[in-house]
Amino acid sequence: MEMIIQQLVNGLFLGSIYALLALGYTMVYGIIKLINFAHGEVYMIASFIGYFILNYNENIGFFPAMLIAMVICAGLGMLIEFLAYRPLRKATRISALITAIGVSYLLQNIMTYFFKSDARPFPQVIARKNIDLGFLQVSNIQLIILFVSLALMVLLQLVIQKTKMGKAMRAVSVDSDAAQLMGINVNRTISFTFALGSALAAAGGMLIGLYYNSIDPMMGVAPGLKSFVAAVLGGIGIIPGAALGGFVIGLIETIATALGYSDFKDALVYLVLIIILLVRPAGILGKNVKEKV
Repeated sequence: MEMIIQQLVNGLFLGSIYALLALGYTMVYGIIKLINFAHGEVYMIASFIGYFILNYNENIGFFPAMLIAMVICAGLGMLIEFLAYRPLRKATRISALITAIGVSYLLQNIMTYFFKSDARPFPQVIARKNIDLGFLQVSNIQLIILFVSLALMVLLQLVIQKTKMGKAMRAVSVDSDAAQLMGINVNRTISFTFALGSALAAAGGMLIGLYYNSIDPMMGVAPGLKSFVAAVLGGIGIIPGAALGGFVIGLIETIATALGYSDFKDALVYLVLIIILLVRPAGILGKNVKEKV
């Protein structure tokens, strides 16, 4: 029983990373109905940015490096939207989807070409310390991951609910044409959404590099796909649903590992997704909406 509780706690830490990534997926989908499959590669690139900053600037700590990576990746997200997605905004959804997959492979291959496919050790600028909480054991790195993730989620919610740009995002997600008639700059709002999602992904990439002490150009593939699953599981387009889905995926993985099914943890994630979607096609927090065809 104690082992199960320990794994549940571990699942919360892992799930918080998936939640950060899933938020990027769900925001972009909520605004322009696009699945940005390049999102996992932004997460990967952030870890490399942190790797070089921390290796070649000894005076910069982890959190300043994370902020720099978030700013750079926010710019990268805006660039991807401007070059790859904006020209296809009026095109069919399948065209945009294929483009998103193409951007994902392009970024993977660019990073592999310049930095090779070998794994690199991420600088451990924060010494790992274990903390005993009765029969539970957590590390200071796990607590940092959880607290930073929750703080970013709360900050995101405040941005969306309390700021002028957040109101613009909500308006564009409901009806972009009506929002434009009301004086909202739709292009700027969509770019801001990509920047926000990419910054969250960058934070996740930095945190996971610190946690696993290993990065490589393909590290964004599996987490990116699982985070998309998390967004769908919670209710694609719904921000609280994406966060909930991320935590659920993390818990499923760690419980599967605790029960000795680590080789099948990915299959269990997709099995749970299928079961939930059979019961609730719109996701855990999603609502069924009729669309005109």
